[in-house]
Amino acid sequence: MLGPFNRGGRRKPMGEINVVPFIDVMLVLLVIFMITAPMLTQGVQVDLPQVSSEPIEETEDRDPINVAVESDGRYSIWVGDDEPREVGIDEIAERVIILLERQPGTPVMVHGDRNVPYGKVVTLMSTLQTAGVSNVGLISEPPPGDS
Repeated sequence: MLGPFNRGGRRKPMGEINVVPFIDVMLVLLVIFMITAPMLTQGVQVDLPQVSSEPIEETEDRDPINVAVESDGRYSIWVGDDEPREVGIDEIAERVIILLERQPGTPVMVHGDRNVPYGKVVTLMSTLQTAGVSNVGLISEPPPGDS
């Protein structure tokens, strides 16, 4: 009797490819990319260009809430044509909450000095978000030469 490895018998070549290991590897790679993709967008340093933009339409019945980050990192807040008042970051949230309770839907405008660290602007935006502001306008000046 001849064993399974006899030389005399003819074996048919196997025409099927086992794809189960390939699918396992692809699923593992998919999970890895899904986890790491959100982390890839953090920590990017950019030099923002100066561009022209369309002005924001003003509402006739409401003066906007203006919040500024000055070049030395100080914060100021004012409404409409009032005088800016220097405040801390915690006081900004309190004041914005009070102002939005009085007049919901009041636009909030952020004035950021170009020399201010990006982290200060992000801190301000986060504070405004926790205060219930869903839409913030960023104030800019046109580049030199635009009219």
